[in-house]
Amino acid sequence: MIALKKARKLIENHAGKPKAEILSRLVLALESEVPFQLSDLYRLDYDDFHLAMEIMAEWRLDRYYTSKAVLLDLSMQVSQQQEQTTEAVPQAA
Repeated sequence: MIALKKARKLIENHAGKPKAEILSRLVLALESEVPFQLSDLYRLDYDDFHLAMEIMAEWRLDRYYTSKAVLLDLSMQVSQQQEQTTEAVPQAA
């Protein structure tokens, strides 16, 4: 999440500048899954270009972790339902 924090600070501190605008559009494109012109990344200096690459890498990892969290949550719900069903069925004496 370091790159995402760096990007937030850059966008806040350089509002209205081309690099902040490009990184903002990149983040919005990643979130909304709309097309983004890769050629815009070449307008960034080397450090900001590298930051954009880090943003994309972290974004991809975050999606993996989000999917993992959803799977874990679903698994917990199923487990709890099974426990409730087991408790609701009277034990034969």
